[in-house]
Amino acid sequence: MYLNPGQPIGPYTLERMLGVGAFGVVWLARRPDWEVPVAIKVLHPTAAESAESVERFRREAYVLGRMESPHIAKMYELLEAHPFGLALVMEFIEGELLSEYLKRSRMSVEDALNLGADMLRGLVELHAHGVIHRDLKPENVMLRPSDLHPGRGWSAVIFDFNLSRLKSGTGPGGKASSLTAMGSAIGTVPFMAPEQLLDARRVSEKADVYSAGAILFRAVSGHCPFEGPQSFREKLVMEAPPVPTDRADPIAVGFERIVARALKRKPAERYEDAQQMLTALDALVARMGGR
Repeated sequence: MYLNPGQPIGPYTLERMLGVGAFGVVWLARRPDWEVPVAIKVLHPTAAESAESVERFRREAYVLGRMESPHIAKMYELLEAHPFGLALVMEFIEGELLSEYLKRSRMSVEDALNLGADMLRGLVELHAHGVIHRDLKPENVMLRPSDLHPGRGWSAVIFDFNLSRLKSGTGPGGKASSLTAMGSAIGTVPFMAPEQLLDARRVSEKADVYSAGAILFRAVSGHCPFEGPQSFREKLVMEAPPVPTDRADPIAVGFERIVARALKRKPAERYEDAQQMLTALDALVARMGGR
């Protein structure tokens, strides 16, 4: 199976490839009766033959279909598109991946606070629906031009829920998701909580709080809290270092405290939930004038 520009998938026509991941490929596409383009995600042929990959794909559609936050990617429909199998039709988020932005520039503390507030608003929505992302990282956050925040002109949007976990009673038919084997680690190590390294199946929403803290650390410092060949082991036994802001003003000090708490090795010492971390971020944003 090969995808090419101009190829139809259901009522949509592919225009150009947007990205390739471990499980699938995402294309920009258009539909004749819609003014706006869409993003269509199709599984790789090998992944399409895996029952687990297909179930994860269906779960991603289920997760996206329940979200209403402007900081979570929206889903339009899930197609059965022969011979391509399942095709997930999502909103096309025009902007720049946070990972690409951070390759060329660090963020100021002020911009990182705004980034954090957006991400945590998305996490609050996810967690309210019983969804734990488990793979929050710069590659899964888009900076989209937006008028939601006058003065900065962008907002952050979380996407890619392929590795997400649905808590008991929140999955299709009221069931929990149980695709991850007991004792296995899934995710992206530099942004994973220590407990997720040991057993991704048992993590709570606090694992996403940790990942948000790791992203903010990376955004301001230019590197992750733990890096190198020993990072896996170090993360299990050591506290994260302080985020270096090279500033001593109240906004920077407050930001350092928020990141430090989010990155606590023990989940019990982190914020109670995403809402509590969001409240702390919003308080600092308000102090800097709601920039």
